[in-house]
Amino acid sequence: MKSNLIKLSILGISFSQVQAGAYALIFAEENGIRRLPIVIGTPEAQSIAIVMEGITPPRPLSHDLICSIFKELGIQLIEVVIHKFEDGAFFSELLLEQNGKEYRIDSRTSDAVALAIRTRSPIYTTREIMRNMAIVFDERPTTSSSESLSSEESGEEELSELRLDTLKNRLEAAVNEEDYELATRLRDEINRRESRS
Repeated sequence: MKSNLIKLSILGISFSQVQAGAYALIFAEENGIRRLPIVIGTPEAQSIAIVMEGITPPRPLSHDLICSIFKELGIQLIEVVIHKFEDGAFFSELLLEQNGKEYRIDSRTSDAVALAIRTRSPIYTTREIMRNMAIVFDERPTTSSSESLSSEESGEEELSELRLDTLKNRLEAAVNEEDYELATRLRDEINRRESRS
């Protein structure tokens, strides 16, 4: 199955300018230019950011507690696989090993990543997800082509009213400006349109 998987690294967390209380977790493919943005909630974003910034909370957070349980029971998190996108949500799976026996556990992607970053476990996704959901990030100098993309213009209702070619142009501009949260929403709208046709 590994041949069908692409290894990801966490590039960062972007605050959502449009959706209150949401963040975009940005993955980069190993040795590639594609980015996979996944929208997550505030508690999960904070749990991941704490580890990325090397902060130790005074008391264990939920994900710290789970890692402590893993350690005490001799459970190893082998890998996290983001294996499906359905109904607007990414689905992930934990591969755990204990006493030579493997277990596959369904998980929210944000929780899986919060555990993986604590245990330094690899994160993978499928080639299909990268093909359909990733955004190609071209490191050219940014232009002012997306200056018109104000948060009012990029609201959910407005996106549904735009033509498909306009959405694609705005997606390219959002990627050039590294506005991953907007790019994610544009990508999702484009995918919804194309799946209907």
